Amino acid sequence: MTNSCTHLDHVLISELPGAVEGCEGCLASGGKWLHLRICLECGYVGCCDGSPNRHASEHAETAGHPIIRSLEPGEDWCWCYLDQITMRIASVHGATRIPPSPLLAG
Repeated sequence: MTNSCTHLDHVLISELPGAVEGCEGCLASGGKWLHLRICLECGYVGCCDGSPNRHASEHAETAGHPIIRSLEPGEDWCWCYLDQITMRIASVHGATRIPPSPLLAG
C-alpha cells in the first residue's frame, strides 16, 4: 500500500454529471444497487461493493480504470483500487442527482 495515489493520470472526468439513472450494470441486468460510484476515467456508473453485483469494482478490474468517486449525496471521496487508498481530488467538481437505492426501498 502506498501513501499516495500513483494513478492520478487516469482521472479524465473533472465535472460530474447532473443526474444519473442508477448503476449501469444493474439497470441492464435488472439488478439492485446500494450506493453509486463513478469511474473517473470514463464516467461509467457502477454499484458499490456492498451491492450484490459490485459493478464498480468489476468495471475497475475489467476496464483497467483504477479510480472511482462516490456519487452519494454529501460524499466527495475517491478510491484507487490499485493503490488501495481513499482521497479527495480537488479537480473533480459537481454534484449528481441519484435515484433512491432499490435495496433500501420498502
